[in-house]
Amino acid sequence: MKRFLTVITAATVTLLTLTACSGAKVLESLAPSESVSVTQGVVFDVERDLALDVYRPNDSQDAPLVVFFWGGSWQTGDRSTYAFLGRTLASRGFVVMIPDYRLYPEVRYPDFLYDSARAVAWAREHAGDYGADPERLSLMGHSAGAYNVAMLVSDGRYLEAAGGERSWIAGWAGLAGPYDFLPLNDPKLERIFEPADPLESSQPINWVDSEVPPTLLVVSADDPVVDPRNTERMAERLKQLGVPVDLLRVDNLRHAGVVVSLSNVFPFDAQILSTVSRFLGRVPPTGPAHAMTE
Repeated sequence: MKRFLTVITAATVTLLTLTACSGAKVLESLAPSESVSVTQGVVFDVERDLALDVYRPNDSQDAPLVVFFWGGSWQTGDRSTYAFLGRTLASRGFVVMIPDYRLYPEVRYPDFLYDSARAVAWAREHAGDYGADPERLSLMGHSAGAYNVAMLVSDGRYLEAAGGERSWIAGWAGLAGPYDFLPLNDPKLERIFEPADPLESSQPINWVDSEVPPTLLVVSADDPVVDPRNTERMAERLKQLGVPVDLLRVDNLRHAGVVVSLSNVFPFDAQILSTVSRFLGRVPPTGPAHAMTE
């Protein structure tokens, strides 16, 4: 039975990947809706015309806040594709904000990191407007989005430029992320990261320190897109630095399946969803007010 379910999972994920737009709509249609409120197209950066979508439990109050960044090799992607993720996590008690960020060829490194930081700063400032606690702010990303998040929690320049600081972040979760991916063997990636000087400065693993917040890393052992060793090396580096790290390894989900599992469609892939929900729900709040009462 287990092998049968594994085959079905892989086949379903492959189908959804091949038909990304329609597949995302299917996932959204099957996601929880009755207990979730959705606000779409909230502009957080007027100058660059960037917006985000908000998913929250009905009548939420002081709920944990999650800002999710999607992947696409910094070249493709759209926040609307991940409505299924926003709805699913909102049904579990989280306020979820999913922002866009500019892509290549419009921008190159590190512009998309500054875009991401501005989204986080806006999310924290407006958390209360959507029933979220700004001091229970976590970041999460898949693939290129996981890279963006890893850089924000490791290199303080981006949040500082947006008027914030790394200490805002209570925890972060990286799903199938590229954290240590040199050398670049793709012409487009070479152009995207060409502004980095030296190139090694573009790698999250070279920035992490003991101030990185509690971390969850999820990886599929048979990911053909991002070498799973990225996650293994990042987990090991963080542990050496004394950062609390949870590492979840799964099989047979490949690359897209890791994030597709954050839906309520595949009950036999519930391990990722339950692990992510548990981690995001337990991260300690930040801020002096909380510290005084603990």
